[in-house]
Amino acid sequence: MIGLERREGAAIVTVDRPEAMNALDLEHLEALRERLAELAADAEARVVVLTGAGEKAFVAGADIKYMQGLDVLGARRWGELGHECGNLLETMPKPTIAALNGFALGGGCELALACDLRLASANARLGQPEINLGVLPGWGGSLRLARATTLGFAKELVLTGRQIGAEEALERGLVNAVHEPGELMDKTLELCRTLAAKSPLALAYAKEAVNLALQGDHRANLATEARLFAMLFATEDQTEGMAAFAEKRQPEFRGR
Repeated sequence: MIGLERREGAAIVTVDRPEAMNALDLEHLEALRERLAELAADAEARVVVLTGAGEKAFVAGADIKYMQGLDVLGARRWGELGHECGNLLETMPKPTIAALNGFALGGGCELALACDLRLASANARLGQPEINLGVLPGWGGSLRLARATTLGFAKELVLTGRQIGAEEALERGLVNAVHEPGELMDKTLELCRTLAAKSPLALAYAKEAVNLALQGDHRANLATEARLFAMLFATEDQTEGMAAFAEKRQPEFRGR
């Protein structure tokens, strides 16, 4: 099951398959894609959180038993489906947060990397162990891991299949913060409240601009930033934000 809970402007998406450490088979991956697509267009969802059910796993990866039966064409379609989920997390016009409550391996680590921010439980473990199965990361991990950390570290994890703990992930920039297991969701919701108080339009444009940082032509990306910056001056949120600053009060953004 792919659960959905709404709290204080946040939509919490939970991969709930504890009998398989929340590993994703075709049914659950398709359901996750549909859930993310719905939330991408849902104005009421100001922030989207992805997490796993229970205390052991975020998403322990893709379901190996399912993958065993794939041929080349099936593997291509499977990879494309995973990429669709990652692209939705990466590009939807609102912040996405991975709350890593346990194992985030293989496809689980890749989905976390597609999120804008990653908060980890102290007992979380991350890695790209696909090399141990005779394959490589197929949902964007080989690229996003290098962008989130360094090229050398990404090669180390991808080529060795080594798992790392939460503290090492924090040192390497793979996660933004580490919290005790019982505090993870409270800290995640605290961050959600901070983000939900911002202008949805400014958040969407800022996310779009920052996503360009490590790709494409630098001058073209700077031009895009300048265009997005200027466009916000046609919004009510910009007027409200600057008026609130001048009047020394908290702004009330409405996404217009």
